[in-house]
This record gives sequence, C-alpha cells and structure tokens, in this order.
Amino acid sequence: MCCGSRGAAGISPDTVLVIIPILNEEASIGAVIQALQSLGLRHMVVVDNGSDDRGPDLAAQAGAKVRYERRRGYGQACWCGLQAMPASVDWVLFCDGDGSDDLGTVPAFLALAQQGVDLVLGDRTATRAGRAALTPAQRFGNWLATTLIWLGWGHRYRDLGPLRLIRRSALDQIQMRDRGFGWTVEMQVRAVECGFTWRELPVAYRPRQGGKSKISGNLRGSFQAGVIILGTLGWLYGRRLRQGR
Repeated sequence: MCCGSRGAAGISPDTVLVIIPILNEEASIGAVIQALQSLGLRHMVVVDNGSDDRGPDLAAQAGAKVRYERRRGYGQACWCGLQAMPASVDWVLFCDGDGSDDLGTVPAFLALAQQGVDLVLGDRTATRAGRAALTPAQRFGNWLATTLIWLGWGHRYRDLGPLRLIRRSALDQIQMRDRGFGWTVEMQVRAVECGFTWRELPVAYRPRQGGKSKISGNLRGSFQAGVIILGTLGWLYGRRLRQGR
C-alpha cells in the first residue's frame, strides 16, 4: 500500500522522519529503505553506530541520509538521528535496519496517529510469526520489563519492540535521557507518566536478514541489555517516588 500524496492515513510523508540505527547490516539495509520508500516515506536517517562494512554506503545509495555516531549504544544512535530534524517533521518512526520488522504494518501505524494516538508500538508477541522469531531471552526480558512497568505504573504493555511511531511534540516532552538499551523502556514509561495516548498493534517479525544481533545473538549481550533495562526502570521508579507521583 502506498501512502500517496497524503500518506496512508492522511498524514503527509513530509511530516514523517524515519530513524534507522545500523551496525554491520549491509545485507539488509537497502531492502529496508526500499520498503519504506514504497510506502511513500522519503525522509530517512540511517545512523551508523560503528560499522566496518558497506552498510552506510549502501544506505546512501538507496536514498537515505547517513549520520555517524561512533559512541556505541542503541539510544545513542537514535538520539543522533533526532538531531537537526526538519521543521516539517511532526512524527518520528523508529525501525531496525536488519530486515526483521514488518514494515507492511506502517500504514496502520499512521492511521492510528491520524486518529490522535501519540505513540504507536509494534507488538511482536501478538502474532505467531513474532513469537516464533523472538529468542527465549527476548521473551523473558519482555515479560519481566512489561510486568515491572505494570507493577510500578499501572499500565500493561506487551512488548518493547523496535518498530514505533511517536508524535514529535510528545518526544520533546519526554526528554529522553537513556543512550543505551534502556531507550525503548524509558520511552514507554515516560509516555505513561506524561499521560500520552498509546496503542500496541500486532506485527509480524522475522529473524534478522543481515548482521549479528548485539543483544539476542549471545548470552553476554542479553545479560548486559537486561541489566541496563532493569537499571533504567529502577532509576525511573526512584525518580517517580522522589517527585511524589
């Protein structure tokens, strides 16, 4: 489905910025950019987080703007992509560059945004393909983090997936601080604290089409990411208590 002149849900493609962090994903980044372009999305920033392959060059050839962030960290790369946004941007779409996200659901994301939702999240756990592609460590980490959010903030998320669309004004209000693997969980907790409207949409998910996972690909990476996410939740909850929320 093509967004056309006003997008799949009446949102102009010129108001959507796509941010795609990459690290050694030359095998998949071109196809990801082409899939987004087929939806009418034109503003894409690929943030290279220290690749030693041709990923950044292929991204540029495919039509994306490429930025370089040598300081490692998923949140650091996302933050880099947010700098110097065009004034016309009202929405930011985050997705991975490894080909695992189901980009065919983006028009449904835009439709919810058009209806007034501030944050739209892809829920990989709601589809058979998504559940099958998640590793045991990912499934457990999702369950633990979302359960802690429910216990601490009273809102039940199902996933911490990478595919997400957020209103620019909401992102400005959140004032993201995390620069690592706690980026997604901070965004979701802060959305609750700020009173934003949010929805989760079932999305398919598949094994990465290129590169090697920095989190799920090995036990050490999964453990480190888990510690960071739990630490981010602890810091956010402590701040909430200090502020008397």
